[in-house]
Amino acid sequence: MATETVTLEGHIIDSLILAKVLDAILQRSGAFTINKMQVGATREDASSATIAVQADSPQRLAAILHAIQPHGAVVEHAADCTLEPAPKDGVLPDAFYATSHLRTQIRLNHQWLDVEAIEMDVAIRVTPDPPAARTVPMAEVKAGDLIVTGRTGVRVFPLERPKERDAFAFMAADVSSERPHHAMITDVARRMWLIRDNWQKAHTSGEAACGPGTKVLFVGGPAIIHAGGREALSWLIDSGFIHVLFCGNALAAHDMEASLFGTSLGYGLRAGCAVPHGHEHHLRTINRVRNAGSLTHAVESGLIRDGVIASCVHKHVDMVLAGSIRDDGPLPDVITDTRHAQTAMRAALPGVGLAVLVATTLHAIATGNCLPAKVPTVCVDINPAVPTKLSDRGSFQSIGLVMDAASFLRQLAQALGWER
Repeated sequence: MATETVTLEGHIIDSLILAKVLDAILQRSGAFTINKMQVGATREDASSATIAVQADSPQRLAAILHAIQPHGAVVEHAADCTLEPAPKDGVLPDAFYATSHLRTQIRLNHQWLDVEAIEMDVAIRVTPDPPAARTVPMAEVKAGDLIVTGRTGVRVFPLERPKERDAFAFMAADVSSERPHHAMITDVARRMWLIRDNWQKAHTSGEAACGPGTKVLFVGGPAIIHAGGREALSWLIDSGFIHVLFCGNALAAHDMEASLFGTSLGYGLRAGCAVPHGHEHHLRTINRVRNAGSLTHAVESGLIRDGVIASCVHKHVDMVLAGSIRDDGPLPDVITDTRHAQTAMRAALPGVGLAVLVATTLHAIATGNCLPAKVPTVCVDINPAVPTKLSDRGSFQSIGLVMDAASFLRQLAQALGWER
């Protein structure tokens, strides 16, 4: 039998981490012996366990250790991490360590270092003097960069249940269109209140609002405008509840189309029917905004007088518009290079304490891939496959609501004090 001893520390009982580790060992035909166990007496007290893991071959043992590492299992006699230089620009060493979005540390010169800007599916780049570790996307690596390889000297901290007993305390709950929405929306609203308070305190004291929990990120698709959620979303921005907006060309184009023509994709929002030549309206909107030079100039010149984009400009909301191959125009602020769009999204994430993803499959998944697991996330879509897909791709900190975008935004705004 091949044997290795691992340790677990933290809130491993109430967050079910110990149970997950033992189950993963058994599922992979391994065995275990708990050599030492210390259980915290209260919710605030940490627990620890020392576990001998056995398998019938070194290969099976390696597979088990691989499976339990994301749950925080650390080999007892840890060594420093292994480093290899990147062979060329944009290429990682074959054995590079692929990150999760959980807090991660590497062991360097017998000391554990936090990996900065953690996100899933990237590598870890190390600078030896001064010692530091930071994630790096594959396309941004440079020849000679020192990259962490293998799993030796790497430890991951599992996501523990938060002390607050709200919707986010039971992450990865089953997505269902039949589950009542009111309680979850109330919990989201409560967190938005707290974050707005933190944001306002940071600005009042003259500090930059980039600490934990000082921003709400909103990620939206054009169905928000089509379905009638424009007014509620604009109110949320005007009232200071949203600080960062991620979207594509379409949400901005149809929002400004509504301002200019009263239509969204040619459909009269108040008339409730298609209008003559309405299919041209979004193109004419894009053309006028391109002539203005930017979204900001279009708003400040008086061309665009109301709506989501106007509210973002007036409240100085950080906007990242990431384009796609099907975009008309596009609008002048749309980032058409996907690598540049990823970089802009990552730059806007520090300080985000809540992410609200509404009616957008691709932007929601892209954002989920960039967010650390510690950021509570709610994904709202009329199609249950969207929040399910987000969770399946690793964003297990997210909760899903199956409902139309306009209803969600109206109920959320009402919970925060909106009166139509």
